[in-house]
Order: sequence, then C-alpha cells, then structure tokens
Amino acid sequence: MSEKQLDKQGCAGCGAALQSDSKDKPGYVPASAKGGEAVICQRCFRIRNYNDAVSVSMDHDEFLRLLGGIASTDSLVVHIVDLFDFEGSLISGLQRFVGNNPVLLVVNKIDLLPKGTNYNRIRNWVQRQAKAQGLRTVDIVLCSAKKGMGFERVVEAVEELRGRRDVYVVGATNVGKSTLINRLISDYSDLDRELTVSRFPGTTLDEIRIPLDDGKAIVDTPGIVYRSRLTELVPRGVLGALLPDKPIKPLVYQLDAGQTLFFGSLIRFDYAAGANLSFTLYTANAMKVHRTKLERADDLYAQHKGELLAPPSREELETMPAWTRHSLRIPKGSESDVFVSGLGWIRVNGTSGAQIEVYAPKGVKVLVREALI
Repeated sequence: MSEKQLDKQGCAGCGAALQSDSKDKPGYVPASAKGGEAVICQRCFRIRNYNDAVSVSMDHDEFLRLLGGIASTDSLVVHIVDLFDFEGSLISGLQRFVGNNPVLLVVNKIDLLPKGTNYNRIRNWVQRQAKAQGLRTVDIVLCSAKKGMGFERVVEAVEELRGRRDVYVVGATNVGKSTLINRLISDYSDLDRELTVSRFPGTTLDEIRIPLDDGKAIVDTPGIVYRSRLTELVPRGVLGALLPDKPIKPLVYQLDAGQTLFFGSLIRFDYAAGANLSFTLYTANAMKVHRTKLERADDLYAQHKGELLAPPSREELETMPAWTRHSLRIPKGSESDVFVSGLGWIRVNGTSGAQIEVYAPKGVKVLVREALI
C-alpha cells in the first residue's frame, strides 16, 4: 500500500488515519499491508487478538473540536453514559457542543445492577440528574449493549427521533459506544466491518462514519478522556478490579465512627463522625476491601500498600497521583451515596447524618449525591 493510499484510508476499527511511518502513533500499519474495505491498524489488531493496546493519545482540544462541529449539523445526538460511573461519564457542558440538536440519552451497563433493581426508579433518577446538569433530553433509554437488554428500544428511539438526519454517537471513553454501534451496524448497514471494542480507554481515535441505507450516516466520535475518572489514572492491569463484568454483589459494612475502609490501596474511606450506621458498597466484585480502625489506618497503609492493600502493586502505585482528601457531610434526613468516579459508590443507610473523609488520587471526582438505589 502506497503512502497516498494510506493517507486516504482510516482504520476500520478506530478511525485513525492509516500510516506506516511511526509505530507509536495512531493508525500504524506495516507498509506491506494490503488495501481493502476494512483495513485495521496494528493497535486494533492487538486489541482484538491479544487484548493488548499500545499507548496512543489524542489531544484533548482535538476531542473538543470534533464535538464542537456537531452544533453546525442537523443531527440526532445519542449520548451514551455508563450507569456505573454516571457523573464521571456524563459529558460536561454537552448542550453547548450540540446546539439545538435533540439529545437521546442512552444509559448503558444496566446489566451490572443487582438483580431485582427497579428500572423505573433508575430512569427517574437519571432524568433528575441530567436535568440538574443542564442537559435537555428528548428521551432516556436504559440498556446493556453487552447483554442486548433494552437494545430494541434504543434502535426504536433512534428511528423515531432521527427523521432523515445523521446520528452522532458521543460519550466518554469506555462507556460502550463501540459495542452499541457494532449492533447498529449489524442490524442497519451492509458494511462488513466492526469497530474495535476493548476495555482500554480511548479505543476510537477519530470520527468514523457508517453509511445508512437512506444516504445518511451513524457517526462514531472518539471518547472524551476525563482524568477525573479513576479508570483513566490506574495502570491497565488494575482495570480488571475496577470495571465489573457481572452484576454487582453489594457488600454491607456496619461501621462505628472511627473506622476505615480501604479499597485496595486506591481509595480510603473514613467514617469520621456519626452514629452507628451501615454502608452498602456498590463496586466491582473483584475489588478487595479491608476494614480497620481509623487510628491504625495511616500505619496500615504505610506498611501494607500494594501488598495486603492491593491493587495496585507498590510499583504501580508509584505511577499514580498522590491522594487528596475530600471532607463530605451527609445531611440528616437525606438518602445519599458517596460517589467515587471509576470505583462505584457507597450507599449511606440511614438518615441520621454523618461526616466522611475520602482519600482519592488527585483529580478523581468524589461527591455526595441522591441515592441511586
């Protein structure tokens, strides 16, 4: 394949412009790669076949430039968010990027919720949260792209709302955009290709247009990388402990004031003041939680971080930002979660109020919110 041919093609997996000059830049393919309809770059090949990704990145301003172009189009915007990391995956200020185009909010990964969850209540909760964030939506659909739950409703909503317009699919990294679009491709397009799907952040690297039968297109945009999500800061080997792949089995801890929970050596949760309370942990089943007394917490962490308190390992921990302390007050009479972006959330059971201190890597979003469940 000549350089000219490479320049005109985009990777069928991630959208990056194909090139054969630099292995550490997006879109690399060997110069001997053959032309065709569905050429994929070496990075996508490694993700698909070896679950391994070479580190490549796109400038954050470039992400925003791509998003900002949507306002000048006449499109339906499908914003996909991860219910497990709702506040971390909702695109901040999306309304100003999309202009007057209608927004369909698709809430993915509902298969991770505990069995017996009331989905109507979840949908109402999402509606309130989106409104509070200034996002105007024409509809909200709950689904699981991985399991196919609610997917027919997503397709119906897209058909009902798009008219004869393009469909822009937007979202943060790792929310399931490519998985969802691959299902749309298989149902509504003759295109013989799939987008690259992986658990690695930032898999889609440029805008990808998938033609539809009526001459319009589904446009997959790169995921925005938010450094306020724990999943963006940890070494890749730690993602397996953070990203659930099965329904969450909530853990309940009865705590007195003056007790601490460690989530590996990633997050520290101190119950600083309040009456005896129970706390329900909604985190990946693989996450290891260790309880101790607050007075012993500093010494325990110093001696056992990266070992008893793992993941990550001591070596991996050195690559991460230092902790920042967040002082959180749980008001009396409220039903609240303590949310940590990328980890999950801790439900405060009871309405007596509490004072909580959370230690998280600098920049990670930590907040108190209305209880989801």
